[in-house]
Amino acid sequence: MKRVVVSGMIGNGLEWFDYALYGHFATIIAAQFFPPSEDSWDALLITYGVFAAGFVMRPLGAILFGWIGDTFGRRRALAISILMMAIPTACLGLLPTYAQIGFMAPILLTLIRLLQGLSLGGEFSGSVTFIVEHAPMKHRGLAGSTTKISMCIGILLGSLAAGAVTRLLPPEDVAAWGWRIPFVLGLGVGLVGLYIRSFVPESPVYLNHKEQETVSEHTPVAELFRHSGMTLLKAVGIYQVITIAFYIVLVFMVSYMQKQLGYSLKDTLTLNTVALLVMMASLPAAAAISDRVGRKPVMVVGGIGFLLTTIPMFLLLQQQDFAVAAAAIVIMSLFTGIYLGPCSALLVEIFPTRVRYTGMALALNVSAAVFGGTAPWVCSKLLQTTQDPLSPAYYITATALLALVVLRFLPDRYREPLT
Repeated sequence: MKRVVVSGMIGNGLEWFDYALYGHFATIIAAQFFPPSEDSWDALLITYGVFAAGFVMRPLGAILFGWIGDTFGRRRALAISILMMAIPTACLGLLPTYAQIGFMAPILLTLIRLLQGLSLGGEFSGSVTFIVEHAPMKHRGLAGSTTKISMCIGILLGSLAAGAVTRLLPPEDVAAWGWRIPFVLGLGVGLVGLYIRSFVPESPVYLNHKEQETVSEHTPVAELFRHSGMTLLKAVGIYQVITIAFYIVLVFMVSYMQKQLGYSLKDTLTLNTVALLVMMASLPAAAAISDRVGRKPVMVVGGIGFLLTTIPMFLLLQQQDFAVAAAAIVIMSLFTGIYLGPCSALLVEIFPTRVRYTGMALALNVSAAVFGGTAPWVCSKLLQTTQDPLSPAYYITATALLALVVLRFLPDRYREPLT
């Protein structure tokens, strides 16, 4: 079980290490790979648009890796996905700038993000499925939360790497070449993760179904829509709020607090690290509680927290006081962790084994593509058009209400064996 958890956490952490780096260096990437513009919002919007483009590929990755995972096994899908993430990540760190190759720079950047999005479509949901299927029933919530913890660790390491680069190098060197170093180092992490995964056994739940010849042979997507289509829609409904909140707090906030509120990059990265630490503490605690009382009660607490506190927390951020901002970020991150902790196990438990990889992959990645990946762009556009600094908070609040409504109609199977 330890090997299973570690193998899932390393691969998953690498995925989010890269995404964190892209968010932290968004303003530098905007200046390096896109033509100059008099309106500073234009390049940033395009940069976030490329960020969102990677998410467009995630549902396609979900279909591809769902088919591999449900037909040929979880291990094979996860081995392929980690390689498809590590290599493009390194390529991004070596990519020539707009000044060097003109419009080929944004084109190649977009292609890299598309490949990474395709990979992430199978990696994150696959690692969730793989770990929870290995776990004993009484610890499925806690085991599932490790995937989210590794997500936070990956982003934390990305944040620390970005912070180290900005602290150790002069700003002109960071902009010129320093930002590239962490991307290139990601290749080594990916190869280590691939090596560890080669020694991990296949999911026992999946093997049991394979022996009984009850796995999906050729068309897990068609079978999913035919027999579990409504479950898939409900899963998207409860996950969309967390993916929006997650990308707003950990990606959009970096540029929002610099551009809109006047914080320094060092201060925003420090607050980003605080947010991750709070999530990492609240995630396993909430998941462990859900193993005792059920997934839904814990997630309702997190959802109500989103609903009631998001707007007040954004109001506190407007005071432009670092200590007050830290308190606001802590509260927002706490409710994010509470809601997210039990979510992995809940989603695994509502899908049958024969289409679970595909169902998980589509649920998480459709949510991420439609809601999460577009969240930084949507919030930037809202700020540009409305000039209302609270507009991102309104967006989170509306999606939290939707999630609570959908959660009401989902079963809670935390005491049932996986079928």
